[in-house]
Order: sequence, then structure tokens, then C-alpha cells
Amino acid sequence: MYKFLTCPFISYFFAHFFSIFASYGVKKVLGRSCNSSQKEYLVGHGKYLLPALEKAKNCGLKLSLHLSEVPSQLEESDLLLNLPPDRIGHGTFLHPEVGGSQSLVDKVVKNNIPLELCLTSNVKGQTVPCYSKHHFNYWYQLGHPSVICTDDKGVFCTDLSQEYQLAASTFGLSNEDVWKLSQQAIDCIFAPEDVKQQLKQKWKELHPQVFK
Repeated sequence: MYKFLTCPFISYFFAHFFSIFASYGVKKVLGRSCNSSQKEYLVGHGKYLLPALEKAKNCGLKLSLHLSEVPSQLEESDLLLNLPPDRIGHGTFLHPEVGGSQSLVDKVVKNNIPLELCLTSNVKGQTVPCYSKHHFNYWYQLGHPSVICTDDKGVFCTDLSQEYQLAASTFGLSNEDVWKLSQQAIDCIFAPEDVKQQLKQKWKELHPQVFK
């Protein structure tokens, strides 16, 4: 999957580029992650990205969109959720308790869109005040698909094991809870079903070794 900062022109160019790959049956490109600083001077409103995103979806590409990573993005988030994306990056300000809305939450839940949640990134980036206030707990309590991620292990000086440990110690997760989180993440990856089944089988085989 390709991930890049984006502007409308570049996004449409890459969507067209990937559509050519798709038309020739090339399977190496699974999806694209669309993210930016969400600053007006860089991207503008998300509506300007819609043609590129729709083109990508029509080509069969999966979409991971950074939504509501900063506050006051209700209109834009609502618009982009209508695509809908296949995964959401961060989603920090989607729910009403932090300035989002129940309608946004309902759309996410209705479409069963997994969230990529990055505890250390959000704390260090100061979009959440502390680990205990992280929105992981909101979505986890809903039973919604939530995938623990690093965002960028080098930039934020973390790794996936540390992120799982932080989630467990902050929100009182048992070892079995953490295992299930990692296992359920398999359903959220941009991969063919046979690959997912292979990974699930590996998790099944490893379980008795980990919990012996």
C-alpha cells in the first residue's frame, strides 16, 4: 500500500496512475492512505480530493483516510465518510464527547470501518491530553474494530509491542484481550481472504505457546 501527503492534483495523478495498473491486472497495489496536515494552505477542504478518492475506489483500491485528526472537521469528515473509506486513520475527534457528533459515529459503526489508533503519536502530537483520555477506549467499549498502530515508530520512538503495552496498562486489558486485539486486526488488513486465513491459522497455532 502506498502512503503519501497529498494535494488534489497529486492525488488525482496517483489515482489515475494506479487505475492504469488495475486495468492491466497488476495486483501489487492494494490500497492507498490519504493523509495530510489538514491545514487549509496545504490541501484545502477534503471535497477537492473526492474525485481522486472515488477514482481510486472505482479501480478497486482500498482507502485509508485520516479523518478528524484535528478538531472542527465535522463537515469534511461527514463528506468523506460517505465514500466510505475502508479504514480510518486516527479519528480523534469523531465522537460527540470531543466535539464530533453521534451521526459521524453512526456512519462509522454502520459501515463497520476499522480505526487505526496511535496512542503515542496522538499524545506526543498533543491531539489528546494523555493516554487515559485517548479515544481508543471509546471505540473499544463499543466493540468496534480498532487496530493499534505506531503511526511512525521512528518519529515517535515507539514500536507496536510498546503501543499494545500502553493500551493494556492504561485501560486494564488482560493478556487475552491484547491477543484478541492483535488477532482481530487481521480482518482489517488490505489483503486477499486467503492471506487473512493463513495469518489467522498462524495466530491459532501460536496461542497455546504464548499462553502456556
